[in-house]
Amino acid sequence: MNLIRNYRNWRRYRDTVSELSRLSNRELTDLGITRSDIHFVARKAI
Repeated sequence: MNLIRNYRNWRRYRDTVSELSRLSNRELTDLGITRSDIHFVARKAI
C-alpha cells in the first residue's frame, strides 16, 4: 500500500510541476507564484 501511495504522490507532484512549468511568467504572476516557487507549490499539492 505504501508503495502505491508513494507512486501516486510522485505522479501528482510531477504532473503539477509539468502543468505549472507550461505557464508563462505572466500567468504565474497572476497566480501569485514565481518560477522558483513551482517545486514548493507542487510539494504542497501532495
